[in-house]
Amino acid sequence: MDVMGDKATLFGTGRFVRSADRLVDRPAEQSADMSAHRLAHQSVDHSADSSVDPSVDKAVEQAVERDEAGEAAEEARQRLAAEAGDVQAMSVLGAMLLRRGDLDGAEPQLRTATAAGDRAAANNLGVLLHQRGYAEEAAGWWRIAAVAGSAAAAHALGRHHRERGDEPAAEYWLRQAAEQGHVLGAYALADLLEHRGDDSAEQWMRAAAERGHREAAYRLARTLDRRTLCEQEAGAGNGVESSALEEAEQWYRQAAARGHRRAALHLGAILERRGDLKEAGRWYLTSAKDGEARAACALGFLLRDAGDTESAAVWWLRAAQEGDGNAANALGALHAERGETQTAERWYRAAMDAGDVNGAYNLGLLCAEQGRTAQAEQWYRRAAYAGHREAANALAILLLQGGDATGAEPWFSKAAEAGSVDAAFNLGILYAGRGDDDTALGWYERAAAAGHTEAALQVGIARLRHGDEQAAERHLRCAAGGGSAEAAYRLATLLDARRPPVPAHELGEPSHEKSECEEWYERAASQGHRRAQVRVGMLAAARGDVVEAARWYREAAEGGSRNGAFNLGLLLAREGSEPEAALWWTRAADAGHGRAALRLALVYARRGELAEGQRWADRAVSLGPAEVAERAARLRDALREELSA
Repeated sequence: MDVMGDKATLFGTGRFVRSADRLVDRPAEQSADMSAHRLAHQSVDHSADSSVDPSVDKAVEQAVERDEAGEAAEEARQRLAAEAGDVQAMSVLGAMLLRRGDLDGAEPQLRTATAAGDRAAANNLGVLLHQRGYAEEAAGWWRIAAVAGSAAAAHALGRHHRERGDEPAAEYWLRQAAEQGHVLGAYALADLLEHRGDDSAEQWMRAAAERGHREAAYRLARTLDRRTLCEQEAGAGNGVESSALEEAEQWYRQAAARGHRRAALHLGAILERRGDLKEAGRWYLTSAKDGEARAACALGFLLRDAGDTESAAVWWLRAAQEGDGNAANALGALHAERGETQTAERWYRAAMDAGDVNGAYNLGLLCAEQGRTAQAEQWYRRAAYAGHREAANALAILLLQGGDATGAEPWFSKAAEAGSVDAAFNLGILYAGRGDDDTALGWYERAAAAGHTEAALQVGIARLRHGDEQAAERHLRCAAGGGSAEAAYRLATLLDARRPPVPAHELGEPSHEKSECEEWYERAASQGHRRAQVRVGMLAAARGDVVEAARWYREAAEGGSRNGAFNLGLLLAREGSEPEAALWWTRAADAGHGRAALRLALVYARRGELAEGQRWADRAVSLGPAEVAERAARLRDALREELSA
């Protein structure tokens, strides 16, 4: 029995929050459409689409020019009103200048409006002072605005306290903002509560997501996703995890539609698992174009599975250049399949440099295939020490093949304890080789429980040996269902032994309906199992189907089965083809089949070739079994007397 795992999977396939910016308040009269403006602009990557229609560019430019002209006119109007002493205009003008970055121009306007009791101006003055580096003074103005009812100021004040480690004060002010419907306040409160492990965090994250906050939508989706995974691992199976996953998908979709690249990645993964590959590919592409390396890698695997290896390599290259170790491993595997071992090794090293332990394991596999055993052991050890279970199994195999069973055992154990099914099976082989059948059976059972076909076969054989036919049948069925020809044959023999005599047809003819054991014999036979082929031939012969019987006997005989050759000879002899039968009996006798040797002795005796008959009779006596040896001895003695007469 060979150890398992030396042809293990080549590589694993794997398929952030920015802090919310403070807001600039607008005066109350403009709160409907100008309630807040970001101070820090997020960078936009335009590289994803370089083919822009010039006419569209011109239209956009004209629209921007109109907006700028309108803003200039509005600013002029507000400035005139402010100079005339209009407090509201001073507040609006200060906010406009602040948004444009003109802090020197904005400060006097905001201070004057603040002094007159304008809460929006107080908040925006706090923003301006914070930008200048006067955090404490900014907090003072935010407090004034927040007490006066400004949700934006309460949010800014809560952020200020959190940055200084005063979480109770931060929670108080963020809650004030959130309860007033402030989106960023709800998100910041959720973030604070989540950090503490407070279950109410999800309520506020959901509130922010429902108001369009894309990061909140993404994080809410991640929470639901993780909850689904936990419930699946716990084996809940009550349909709750399905609804949670559906809701997670909705929030991923909302965040992705707003340009969240990680949400697009996770949405693509959900769709891929569901089999919606076309839509999954679109979201992976969207995320990859926005710079998400994992999406580029996943898109590569999707393209490879669709047969487009060249396009897959392009995306893997892009992801690998951005530091994705999984993509580097995929490129290494691609070049290894093409025989470009130096390039493959370079990419495996790149994966390792990116922190992907699969890189070291794959380097070990590459070296092992080239016969560089010392280097393979070095890379396997590196990956195994980093916790790679299949590398530990491969290292143990390497040591075992080198005769170091003592050194191999702890690595097999480490891999098995980490969940390697092959390693558990290999430990069974190791202990069986030492004669410790009980310990071996324990490891075989562990591997069989995880679906290992050969391990299930070994458990079935052991249970048969112990007389536990029910357990043996269960494990043999698992192994046979997993494709083991030997298990199918042994299961068939088990069922065959229980089978009652074949019932006669009501007209006295035998029934031709196949039993379950015959179906298992045929499955094993079709997989090349020689004993099963002989048995299927015997069953066909019993039904009177000589052609089918001959086919299976011939296939078994040509595969090296001496019983198949003997039975084929019997069939041919009955059909009158004794010369051809003698050829197959000769093959069977040469392979050690006593009955075939006796048949040949009889054939040659009938032909009058007494010396040749005596030679085959002597051969039959030495081969046995006892009954054959006894008959052959009588024939030999008779031939000897005939020759000496």
